[in-house]
Amino acid sequence: TDPIIVAPTNMPFREDESLDLGALARNIDKFCETALSGFVVGSYGGEEFHIGEPEKVSAISTVGQAHAGRRFVIAGIDALSPAEAVRLANIYADAGADMVRVRIPPASGGANTAPIQDYFEQVASGSPVPIVVIHQPKTPMSVDITPTELGDITSLDNVFAYIMSLNYRYECRLAQFIDKNVKLWTCNGTLLMPGGMIGAVGACMLFGNWGPHIARDIIRACMEGRYEEARDMQGRI
Repeated sequence: TDPIIVAPTNMPFREDESLDLGALARNIDKFCETALSGFVVGSYGGEEFHIGEPEKVSAISTVGQAHAGRRFVIAGIDALSPAEAVRLANIYADAGADMVRVRIPPASGGANTAPIQDYFEQVASGSPVPIVVIHQPKTPMSVDITPTELGDITSLDNVFAYIMSLNYRYECRLAQFIDKNVKLWTCNGTLLMPGGMIGAVGACMLFGNWGPHIARDIIRACMEGRYEEARDMQGRI
């Protein structure tokens, strides 16, 4: 139920750098007592580029077992190949993921670059679970998607939400092109109220691990037009 607040789930490690799945399960059980709606496993804030596929699968399975139906799991995918993204989506769904978060591939602009719509058509049709599209260019204020591309992608079946980038100036323009059936989520604690002002009904951000209740309350206040309250809460965080 909106507002939905999710956070990249940090992975606890032992001294030998192996994943501490027991500690992870205990953390998830504690988070289920908060306003956090769900967990994003294998995302940038959760050591996405520092653990291998078997570890990601183990983490997804552990989180799924620990929340025991109380929350949901979004598995992070960052693959330039749509075939690889589909392969991972199937593996992660089998491990217990309820959705997959798919990063928009970097825009190269070269003559040999396939349309981004082709990428997401293949992923959307091949993924057994809904997709959350994230716009997160390597350079924070850069752009990897056009308004037309975003409209086409969010109109695909099986797309659940779109996570905006830090480039708020650009995302203000993009918001109007998102399909009405797809949720807009903001991406950062500092952008909770600004995101809510342009229609965000949720958030995916590391701050969700510390302040899921106030994050939920800020987005809800914006949804209900209580902007002064939202501003006061945003100022507190």
